[in-house]
Amino acid sequence: MSDEHAENPLFGLLARFEDPEALLEAARKVTAAGYRRAEAYTPFPVDGVAEALGFHRTPIPTLALLGAAILGGGGFFMMWFANVIHLPWNIGGRPMNSWPAFIPITFELSVLGAAVTAVLSMLILNRLPEPSHPIFNVDAFRAASIDRFFICIESDDPKFDPVETRNLLESLAPGAVTEVPR
Repeated sequence: MSDEHAENPLFGLLARFEDPEALLEAARKVTAAGYRRAEAYTPFPVDGVAEALGFHRTPIPTLALLGAAILGGGGFFMMWFANVIHLPWNIGGRPMNSWPAFIPITFELSVLGAAVTAVLSMLILNRLPEPSHPIFNVDAFRAASIDRFFICIESDDPKFDPVETRNLLESLAPGAVTEVPR
């Protein structure tokens, strides 16, 4: 455990809301107050919550395209090098660089490169696997997968102050505000 986490045993503050509209309004107010390290937890997708919390686009599609280009290009180069430079056999009068024959393998390697890069970058960017998240230790959080809506402001946020953050969350009229220990 790092020194920063040892000094602050609090992961964050968790507010519970009864309906998605209240959560959406709370997310807008939390972002307007300047908090950037906040997460919303809902039992079903709620339109607008990600945007209200300032969610930004993920780089995973760009990384997947890059992985596809690198592996596909590498596969094409490997076949070209083997057929044109390393072992140039003239079979049936075809040209040495018979690129249409390289298309299926190039395509398959591109798909493989995109898939592997997308999965690995998703795991790395989401900091997974994370077998135990501190928020799962809060008893009230069990309702997040049933019928309650939660927003958690993490203590890693530069603006986080236990008293001021609690006052902000309580001003949003939640059902409860709970401390989340590390």
